[in-house]
Amino acid sequence: MAARLPLPHLSTIARPYHGAVRTVTGLSAMLTALVACAPVDLLNAVIPTGGLTITRDIAYGEEAKQRLDLYVPKTLKPYAPVIVFFYGGAWQEGDKKNYLFAAQALASIGAVVVVPNYRVYPEVTFPGFLEDAAAATAWTLKNIAHYGGDPKSIFVAGHSAGAYLSIMLVLDQDYLTRAGVAGAKLAGGIGISGPYDFLPLTRSDVKPIFEVVPDMAVTQPITYARGDAPPLLLVTGDADTTVGPYNSHNLANKLRALGGRVEDRYYPGVQHIGSVLALTSLFRGRAPVLADIVGFVSKTRAEAE
Repeated sequence: MAARLPLPHLSTIARPYHGAVRTVTGLSAMLTALVACAPVDLLNAVIPTGGLTITRDIAYGEEAKQRLDLYVPKTLKPYAPVIVFFYGGAWQEGDKKNYLFAAQALASIGAVVVVPNYRVYPEVTFPGFLEDAAAATAWTLKNIAHYGGDPKSIFVAGHSAGAYLSIMLVLDQDYLTRAGVAGAKLAGGIGISGPYDFLPLTRSDVKPIFEVVPDMAVTQPITYARGDAPPLLLVTGDADTTVGPYNSHNLANKLRALGGRVEDRYYPGVQHIGSVLALTSLFRGRAPVLADIVGFVSKTRAEAE
């Protein structure tokens, strides 16, 4: 069976957002239809890879799912930024092989890109997928210099549940500490349409993933908001009814109140899947997701010098 992008299952965490929500355009509907009905192979088949050196299935742990793919531009400049990209799938599905389109887009800005697989439910519950994300990031911190990446300029990024993973790693330092890189400093975090403040849970397929701890607050990225966290970029569509824009809005406001560094963007008429498809050249005109990532990475690196 041809591969498909996993459809999200987070509708129960999309509460009403009180910002300006515009009418969804025909193009947004087309983007959703593309993902829901067409194999992702069709999208990836038109993605150019001639400028990349791709190394697949590098082990970052002993479990079968603990493998990552590495994308290195052949014209890589010294001390290149690194982006570890985590895909979404409601912590229940997904595969790194389906995200060539995202990896190529991020590599096109001159970054070394790492796309890990990670264990999902029912193989693991919270925090198993976070432990895998931390292990993949720890591997990157330890090894990326051998591939031309700058270990002092590692950004973690993701879409949907993958955005949850990336932002949790940035805000809660304990995961990287337990992964063997205590004191490691990430350059920043990039969340695309992510859930950061989604209690209470009501959906039956999401409950068993998180309701394994007595205090559900520990599962929420917003719980770990702190003023001294690495910079964050939070982007989403204002027409996202799967993971409500309030997730980005609430986390950004709390970080600002604490003196943290955060940028948030809300794209008119863009739905949940549209925000990640906008990385590609085919749909880049729909929302400036890649341009905003370029600006954020460039600004963050300049401030760190």
